[in-house]
Amino acid sequence: MKQLCITITTTILLVLLFPGRDLNALEKCQICHSKKEIHRSEMTGRKIPLYVDESIIARSVHHDKECTDCHSDINEIPHQTVKKVNCRRCHYSGNLVGAPDGQMYDQYEHSVHGIAVLAGNKKAPVCQDCHGTHNVYSHETVESKFYWQNIPKTCGSCHIEVYAVYSESVHGRAVAAGIKDAPVCTNCHGEHNIKKHDNDESRVSLARVSQTCTECHGPQGVVNKYNVKTDRTATFEHSFHGIGQQMGSKTVANCASCHDYHDIRGEDDPKSSVYPDNIPQTCGKKGCHPGASAEFASGQQIHINPKSEDSGIIYYISKAFLILTVLVLAGLFSFIIMDLFRKAKNARAKR
Repeated sequence: MKQLCITITTTILLVLLFPGRDLNALEKCQICHSKKEIHRSEMTGRKIPLYVDESIIARSVHHDKECTDCHSDINEIPHQTVKKVNCRRCHYSGNLVGAPDGQMYDQYEHSVHGIAVLAGNKKAPVCQDCHGTHNVYSHETVESKFYWQNIPKTCGSCHIEVYAVYSESVHGRAVAAGIKDAPVCTNCHGEHNIKKHDNDESRVSLARVSQTCTECHGPQGVVNKYNVKTDRTATFEHSFHGIGQQMGSKTVANCASCHDYHDIRGEDDPKSSVYPDNIPQTCGKKGCHPGASAEFASGQQIHINPKSEDSGIIYYISKAFLILTVLVLAGLFSFIIMDLFRKAKNARAKR
């Protein structure tokens, strides 16, 4: 009886307020959802707001869609609690509505977030948590939750502690300063295909984290624009740790082992894990070199380029070995040539 009364009342309001006019879906929905006080109450007593700001929808990428394009389970007014929106109704490969497609959903389903959702974790993020609900804006719009500078905050709504640490890092401060080349969460972890760090396919796994860092810190990276050395990955690859990693070791140190993951700081920052006074602690942590002393740490130089004068005595020793090698080889070839001439001369004399 209560539902019948609500339906009759709503119908009368529609007729009285909009006589002889065929309302579109948004106008019909906004009869109720334009009221700022509208909400539904959960069993816990928590009130969930149901107010919809029409101006937000007008600015979103879905401004030309009807409410029921997303809320497809609504077939009457008023209606019961609606189901969670399934974005895959439009966002699938080869869709005919012009929505961005690709393998996003397939990647998401196999990601750490998608697996958690399938396992029944109600706190695991779905599309709306990252992209917004009615406020789905283009990633090029400053208001968007996925605007490059807003990505850390979006991810940080769940990963609060990580966000706090990242914000104080050299990367986080650069992003806050508006440097677009600075990495945000998705640059290192991926977007829809985020996997756990212990998965070998993860961009931050032990096997791949150095490769991920190389994208910025390698010869083709962007850090050269900011006077950051680009030889770091190359010199790491030729170090004991780098060679061990290339041979498949999963316990040898990588970039993050020394520089940390989210709390990356400059070597001149006293809080940095590679600040001179902190290196013994960094090298001596569990699983690496327990009990490492200051003397031990001072001898563990990783980023050494023998071809650069910056490497000091190693550069000159390398040069000396190169000269010595050339002289030895030159002498050897000279001896061989002279020996061949001698043998040829003796052969002619016997004729």
